[in-house]
Amino acid sequence: MSDMISADLVDLDLSAETKEAAARALAERMVARGRVTDLEGFLADVAAREAQMPTGLDGGIGIPHCRSEHVTEPTLAFGRSADGIDFGAADGPADLVFLIAAPAGADDAHLTILSALARQLMNAEFTAALRSVGDAADAAALIRGEDPAPADEPRAGAEPVGGSTGDTTSETAAGGPGEKSGEEKSGGEESGGEGPGGGESGGEGSGESGRPFRIVAVTSCPTGIAHTYMAAESLENAGREAGVEVVVETQGSAGFTRLDPAVIAAADGVILAHDVAVREKDRFAGKPTVDTGVKAAVNRPGELIGEVRSKAARGEVTAADGAGAGGAAGGADGATPVRRGGESGEGYGTRLRTWLMSGVSYMVPFVAAGGLLIALGFAIGGYEINKAPSVMDHFVWTQADSWAALLYQIGGVSFAFLVPVLAGYIAYGMADRPGLVPGFVGGSIALTIDAGFLGGLAAGLISGAVVLAIQRVRIPAALRGIMPVVVIPLISSAVVGFLMFVVIGKPIASAQEAMTDWLNGLSGANAVLLGALLGLMMCFDLGGPVNKVAYTFATAGIAVSDPSDSAMKIMAAVMAAGMVPPLAMALATTVRARLFNAAERENGKAAWVLGASFISEGAIPFAAADPLRVIPSSMVGGAITGALSMAFGATLRAPHGGVFVVPLIGNPLLYLVAVAAGVCVTTALVIVLKGLRRPVPGATAQGPGGGTDPSAPSGAKQPVAA
Repeated sequence: MSDMISADLVDLDLSAETKEAAARALAERMVARGRVTDLEGFLADVAAREAQMPTGLDGGIGIPHCRSEHVTEPTLAFGRSADGIDFGAADGPADLVFLIAAPAGADDAHLTILSALARQLMNAEFTAALRSVGDAADAAALIRGEDPAPADEPRAGAEPVGGSTGDTTSETAAGGPGEKSGEEKSGGEESGGEGPGGGESGGEGSGESGRPFRIVAVTSCPTGIAHTYMAAESLENAGREAGVEVVVETQGSAGFTRLDPAVIAAADGVILAHDVAVREKDRFAGKPTVDTGVKAAVNRPGELIGEVRSKAARGEVTAADGAGAGGAAGGADGATPVRRGGESGEGYGTRLRTWLMSGVSYMVPFVAAGGLLIALGFAIGGYEINKAPSVMDHFVWTQADSWAALLYQIGGVSFAFLVPVLAGYIAYGMADRPGLVPGFVGGSIALTIDAGFLGGLAAGLISGAVVLAIQRVRIPAALRGIMPVVVIPLISSAVVGFLMFVVIGKPIASAQEAMTDWLNGLSGANAVLLGALLGLMMCFDLGGPVNKVAYTFATAGIAVSDPSDSAMKIMAAVMAAGMVPPLAMALATTVRARLFNAAERENGKAAWVLGASFISEGAIPFAAADPLRVIPSSMVGGAITGALSMAFGATLRAPHGGVFVVPLIGNPLLYLVAVAAGVCVTTALVIVLKGLRRPVPGATAQGPGGGTDPSAPSGAKQPVAA
C-alpha cells in the first residue's frame, strides 16, 4: 500500500492555470509510472466525473478523482500551486490538488485507503503541513502517514492514510465500510456533549432531557471515494463542536454497513447528504430529516445540524417512501426516484428546474408510447383512422383498419395521462409522496378545462406548494399518523381544485389557446428561425435541462388527439437536431481516427446506434473530454438541421424513435437530407478544430490493447482539451 504515492507522483510547483491542465500534469506522472495506460481516456473519465459535480472544497483543496478502466492500480498524485486553481469551490481557488485514480474494479482495501485521505483533508494540521513541506519525498511520506522526521519525533496531524503494514487500523481511521469510527467518536467518549455547545444539547429538539441531541446521517457521492468520507468526517467534527451525537453511514464504493436499527430508532434527526440515491431510505422515515447534496455536508455541516434541530423542534417529520422497503420491486436502494432538490442553498431557479424536470421525466414514457402507437395507427390505416368507431363496438380480426384503430385508440388513452402525470410528478418532486394526489387531481382538472400543458405545469407547482405549506403547520403528535393518508390529500386536493376551477383555470386556458394559435400561424422565415433555435437548444447540453426544455416544448404540441401541422413540424425538427451530435462524433472518429484516443474511438462505434435512435447523450463522452470544440460544433450542425427540417416541411407525429420511425415522417427523404447536412457540418468543424492541436498520445502510440504504450516517449505536454 505504501507505494500508492511516491515522490515522483508529487509536484510541489504545479504551474497549471486550469483544473484540466492540473489533472493532465498529474496524470502524466501516473502514466510515467505505468499506473495509467491511456492518458486521454483517463482524463475523459476525470472530466466526466467533474461534470457531475465540481470537486473543489472550501479551504483551498481540489480533489479531481474517478474510477477508470485505464488505471492499473489505485494511485494518488499531489500537486501544490502557488497561484491557485479554480475547482469550483465557493471560497476560491485550490492550492492543494489531489488526483485520485482508482481502477474500475478496485477492491475494498484500496478504497478504504483512499477514503482515509478524504477524511484527513478535513484535518487542518494535515493540510497546513502539506502547504509548508519543502521536499517531494517528505510530502509523499506525510500523505502516506509516515513521518519524514526521525521516528521518535512524531508529526502532529499525520494520521496514517494508507499504512505500510496493511493492518486493520487503516480501516478504522478511514471510517471504512463499517463506519465504526463515526460511532465511536460521536456515540462514545464524546457523548457527554461537553464543550461549547454542550450546555444546550439536551434542550430544544432533544428527544429526552439530560442527553445530547442525536443525529444519524448518510453520505454518498457518485464515485463513492472522496466526498462521501469527507462529508462524514465534517459532520462528525461539527457534531462534536456542537455537543451533538452524530453517527454516519458512508455509502461509498467499498459498500456500506447499515446503521444499527436501535441507533436509528434512538436518533432525534436525520441528515441525508447525497448525490446518488440513498439506499434503503425508508429506514429513516418518520423523523425530522434534512435532505441535501454531499458538498453541503462538507462545506457547512454546522448549518445542517442546526436545520435538523429546528425541524425537530417544529415537529416536522418525513413520511415513508412506500417503494422498495427491502423488496425487489423497489430496487436496490429503496429510495424515491426523484431527488428532492439538492442543497438548501441553491437558488429558486435551480430548484424550479429540478421540479419541472422530475415531472417531464415521468411524462416522456407516456409521450413515447402513446405517440408511437398513434403514429403506427396512422401508418397502417391512414389519417382518417382518427374518425373510426371505438374498437369496443367494431373490431374485425382480419381487417388492417381495425388493428390501426386499436393502436390509435390505445395511444390516445396513453396521451390522456400526459398532463396528470406531469402535474403529479412535479408535485412529487417538490413534496414527495403527499404531493401525488393533489398533483394528479390538478392535472386532470387542467384537461377538463382545456388548460392543457400550461395548466399541468401550474397545477403541479401549486400542488407541491400547498402540500409544503400544510407540512409546515405544527400538529399534535397523535394526528401525525393520519396526515399523509387523510389530512394532506383531502385539504390539498380541495385547495388545488378550487384554484384550478375558479381562480386561474380560465386565464391559463386562454394562454394555452393563444400559444396554439401562434404555432399554427408559423410559416416561412419565422418557422425556419424557430427550427434553428430549437436545434441550438437540443445540442447545447446533450440531454441536459436546456435540451429537455426544447424536447418538452415539442412533445407538448403533439400531445393532443389532433395536433396541428406546425406542432408536428416542430417535433420533426427537434428529433432531427437531437440526432446530429452522436452521429457526427461517430463519423468523425471514423474519418479522422488519429484525432481521437482509443476510448473515444470505441465510444464512436456506440454513437452510431445511439444517434440513429435519437439518444443525444451518445455524444456526452466527447463533450466532457473536449467541450469547447465538440459543443459549439454540435450546436452549429443542430441549428442547420432544425432550420432545414422546418424549411422542408417535414412532419412527425411520434415523439421518439430516430431513423426507425422514418416511414412515419412527412417528407422523409428531405428529412434525412436535413439530418445528413447537420452531421456533415458538425463533423467537419470538429475535425478542423481538433486538427489545430497536436494529435493525442492515445492515437499515435498505441499498445497491444489499443491504449497508450507506456514505453512510448511522452514528448512535450499536449495542449489541454478544454
